[in-house]
Amino acid sequence: MSTPKGALIGRTRARAVETLSLDAVDTRNALSAALVGDLSGALADCAKDPDVRAVVLTHTGTTFCAGADLRDPPDPDALVGVLRQLVELPKPVIARITGHVRAGGLGLLAACDIAAASPEATFAFTEVRIGVAPAVISLPVIPRTDPRALARYYLTGERFGPAEAQRLGLLTLTGDDVDEALAPVLDGLRRSSPQALAETKQLLTARVLETFDRDAAHLTALSARLFASAQAREGMTAFLERRDAAWVV
Repeated sequence: MSTPKGALIGRTRARAVETLSLDAVDTRNALSAALVGDLSGALADCAKDPDVRAVVLTHTGTTFCAGADLRDPPDPDALVGVLRQLVELPKPVIARITGHVRAGGLGLLAACDIAAASPEATFAFTEVRIGVAPAVISLPVIPRTDPRALARYYLTGERFGPAEAQRLGLLTLTGDDVDEALAPVLDGLRRSSPQALAETKQLLTARVLETFDRDAAHLTALSARLFASAQAREGMTAFLERRDAAWVV
């Protein structure tokens, strides 16, 4: 599958593994309506292609994903949709991270089945610093992480590294050379039956999908309410103007 001209998702394939690369470097791969739409389309193609055994989700540039594009944010329902696609895809999805991951980008990461990062990767749930909450991304994040460890980073917006991300449950493995670290994983997937992979993934994702079924409507409504609030307007303005928000003491 070749990459359409102007697409925000790069696409390559090697030995039945499709690599999807977030490719909006000018916006640090922020989740715009267009990028979410392109990613959703690419995942739909992978889901129905019998020649795709597994999907690697990665990025161009030094940032995997900077979170929501504040100038062109996706509809909350569309974001829920693409997160659910990652969880429900009948093929394993592997996140390959060699850069920074912020806010909504951590939702993409948590929705993947296996996640690997190199030492230069950094992570932060920055929503609280702009006056909102990590609402929609909680759908995959909370079921897959340690709640006591997660609370610190949800509440403070602090930055943390790969070792801490692995302790939280966001990462499966880390390595100085992320491709070398992932080589045995991809080899194992290539040796596995497509039917067995699909059924095994269903076993692993059942609890995550229960969270989607139970909480998606509430969390999308919460996200919309918070983004429309006065504090969020101040927080986003402060972020774009590179200054402290009015509540910083």
